[in-house]
Amino acid sequence: MTAIRAYAAHTAGAPLQAFSYEPGPLADEDIEIRVEHCGICHSDLAMIDSEWFPASYPLVPGHEAVGVITALGAQAKGRYLGQRVGIGWHTASCMHCQWCLGGEQNLCGKRQPTIVGRHGGFADRLRAHWSWAVPLPDGLDPATAGPLMCGGGTAFLPFVKQEVSPTDRVGVVGIGGLGHLALKFARAWGCEVTAFTSSDSKREEALRLGAHRAVSSVDRAALKAAAGSLDFLLVTVGAALDWDALINTLAPKGRIHLVGVVTQPLQIKAGALLTWQRGLSASPTPSPTLLARMLEFSARHQIAPQVERFPMSRVNDALDHLRANKARYRIVLDADFD
Repeated sequence: MTAIRAYAAHTAGAPLQAFSYEPGPLADEDIEIRVEHCGICHSDLAMIDSEWFPASYPLVPGHEAVGVITALGAQAKGRYLGQRVGIGWHTASCMHCQWCLGGEQNLCGKRQPTIVGRHGGFADRLRAHWSWAVPLPDGLDPATAGPLMCGGGTAFLPFVKQEVSPTDRVGVVGIGGLGHLALKFARAWGCEVTAFTSSDSKREEALRLGAHRAVSSVDRAALKAAAGSLDFLLVTVGAALDWDALINTLAPKGRIHLVGVVTQPLQIKAGALLTWQRGLSASPTPSPTLLARMLEFSARHQIAPQVERFPMSRVNDALDHLRANKARYRIVLDADFD
């Protein structure tokens, strides 16, 4: 087995450097792909910087990989050589707990994140359990599909699990990597869509992406004018927000749902929830089955991330572009090892 070529951070916050490692024998239930494209997510930055917890170095980021299967373990099922698949935030789960057997492998206590304790997709090859290598529908462009494997799945899950109706009035807070996909999903779902953004420069773009209207998320008067107008509010950012004002945009029995990683404690007055029987919830990235449903939905409605592409050899330029908040709205690295 030849060494895997990759790009790795060797200390917290350090630029990535060329790196190679021996992957060892392929496990019986694993597959290996030749990486063609890999998206960059803010979670990659969080891991490079040890923002959430101390990461293990050297660290190869990358958890939005698309590629072609080049090797199959002896017990890999339902996959074949040459098949194009996507691999997202997770690469394995135990497959025998109540959550795995119930089709919610993303909630397995032994699930294996792609870039926590193992090396990810900023590489020429990547391995995963066969069940987490999700086949890519023919209608999706492999060069832009990578961000769907994390950002897309994260934004899509609430529409299914929270049973959002096509007649619902849906708000999306934050027009970024997650938010721009959430707008597209909500519009294709059939909902009336309101975009909340702190940037005036994104208002027109939010309408182009699928919103019926755009509202400032930092203007108290604008938020007050939107009071009681929404059935479901999806928060895609990790910033501190005026939570009470946002909750008050909900109608009775409305729900605010978090998919952005908010690292600060939520300052919320319970009365705004109790009085109108409103709900507060959150969710992670989805199971393989739900990832497959999201990909099929995206292919059917021609939903694709808006991306900027860099060769993987310029990974540090791409990371600097993301750190400077210049990405519109996702970055994809094209593997150029050969």
